[in-house]
Amino acid sequence: MAIRALSTAASGMEAQQNTIDVIANNLANVNTAGFKRQRANFADLLYQNVERAGTTAPQNNQIPTGIQFGTGSRLTSTQRIFSQGSLEQTENPGDIAIDGEGFFQVEYFSGESVYTRNGNFHIDSNGRLVTAEGFLLTPAVTIPQNASSFNVGKDGVVQAVYDDNTPPQQVGQVTLARFVNPAGLQALGDNLFRESAASGTALTGTPGTAGFGAVSQRFLELSNVQVVRELVNMIKSQRAFEINASSIKAADEMLQQINGLRR
Repeated sequence: MAIRALSTAASGMEAQQNTIDVIANNLANVNTAGFKRQRANFADLLYQNVERAGTTAPQNNQIPTGIQFGTGSRLTSTQRIFSQGSLEQTENPGDIAIDGEGFFQVEYFSGESVYTRNGNFHIDSNGRLVTAEGFLLTPAVTIPQNASSFNVGKDGVVQAVYDDNTPPQQVGQVTLARFVNPAGLQALGDNLFRESAASGTALTGTPGTAGFGAVSQRFLELSNVQVVRELVNMIKSQRAFEINASSIKAADEMLQQINGLRR
């Protein structure tokens, strides 16, 4: 004899394991600049219909609700939440934060454009702004070697500053990209995302214009992971895992009782 609760509870335990995996990754990246937390979403599985609602009973009566038994739950998605992270002032001229919607565009290994919210940029040997992994910010921004520093305006205009009486000169323009469905982007690691069919095509524009956030130099966007929320979710998942394990134990004890009746 098979008891439905065994497989149903097992699916519930697997669901909670997936939740813990997502929470662990969120907590591991609590100090990762520009990181966006994920959430595990679930759906119930197919139902076994013993008696369908609305069927005709004896004496032409109609069954109002019927009899259905659920078979558990399954993971449907690990949704990335692109809410704004808090901005931290760093006083590092290479740190640029996006306040609002948008992504920085960088050039990947293959030459394709990929996207990031991590604005921790550095100057390479050619004076170009690059990520910590060496990926080039696009459109390219090059700081002249004789410049003493550079400024980035809210609108993304980059100006080189000189020690002499030479006025600041525009040397580049930071542009942003946004997507109809940013949750559909494919995560690549290193805080990078790739465009996908689900995300839609990248729309580019100037910071501060309609639909795009402004940029703030010498600020860095922190992770949007809230430790207290993740710990609460972890406790909830642990308790749900335990109660599903208890369901398996109860079903096992019932089987033992049924097997004992044969003696």
